[in-house]
Amino acid sequence: MKRKRVLVTGGAGFIGSHLCEKLLEKGNDVVCMDNLFTGQKDNIRHLMDNPYFEFIRHDILEDVYVECDQIYNLACPASPIHYQYDPIKTGKTSVIGALHTLGLAKRCHARILQASTSEVYGDPEIHPQPESYRGCVNPNGIRSCYDEGKRMAETLFFDYKRQHGVDIKVIRIFNTYGPRMRSDDGRVVSNFIVQALRGQDITIYGDGKQTRSFCYVDDLVEGMMRMMNSRDGFTGPVNLGNPGEFTMLELAEMVIRMTGSKSKIIYMPLPQDDPTQRKPVIDLAKKELDWEPTVALEDGLVKTIEYFKSVI
Repeated sequence: MKRKRVLVTGGAGFIGSHLCEKLLEKGNDVVCMDNLFTGQKDNIRHLMDNPYFEFIRHDILEDVYVECDQIYNLACPASPIHYQYDPIKTGKTSVIGALHTLGLAKRCHARILQASTSEVYGDPEIHPQPESYRGCVNPNGIRSCYDEGKRMAETLFFDYKRQHGVDIKVIRIFNTYGPRMRSDDGRVVSNFIVQALRGQDITIYGDGKQTRSFCYVDDLVEGMMRMMNSRDGFTGPVNLGNPGEFTMLELAEMVIRMTGSKSKIIYMPLPQDDPTQRKPVIDLAKKELDWEPTVALEDGLVKTIEYFKSVI
């Protein structure tokens, strides 16, 4: 079989590096593109000697010239701390990055997958969230640069399909965790684990009753690859996430128990527009991709805690 040449933008990031690794295992040529704003070379260092792997340091805001058969567009900071650091660039990365990768897909006749997000649902009024739900997003809030940027990127993907016949796939990623998360990304799993391992107070924002669903990175990557290779004409969007639902307090207590930490739980004010509930409906992924998560939260936390022990 002819090896596919696959471009992964944001490929040195947490999820992107796992995706590059799995694509290589499946016999693809992989081009990893990243500007290293939040991605890290350490995430892909073990792939550098592979003759079928290529790293290009490049900002997706500039034109992209790569020959490829498939494109996974993951380029965008995804944690609130990082995407709020430069909100204008975050919005530009989502929108202009989509335009540049879609233009490349059009020129190369490549299939392209957009890594969208559960944030397109905002602070949802419907629970759990099906793909048909259009969301409740504040267009003027501090999270809007990411939420609305990703919503506009989805719009561009479907317009490119309708206007130019580009072969698109769109997924909506729910909270994902695992090894290679950054310790400073401000996400709840990494925050809790790092604080627990350092013996610091564990910080819960709000009353701790808000919920999230946590998907282990290996499960997510499998779903992404199944979506990329799904039947012609099936575009999505498709929710990819774990429908198991946990409160922030339950997660904090689980991390304290599993790390053997003496950390205490403290409560801080809830940030603006922070969603109170987040849980995917994954019926479409089950039907079209024969996919559902297989890694239980506790099992995934074991691997994630071991990773953070090795890097802290």
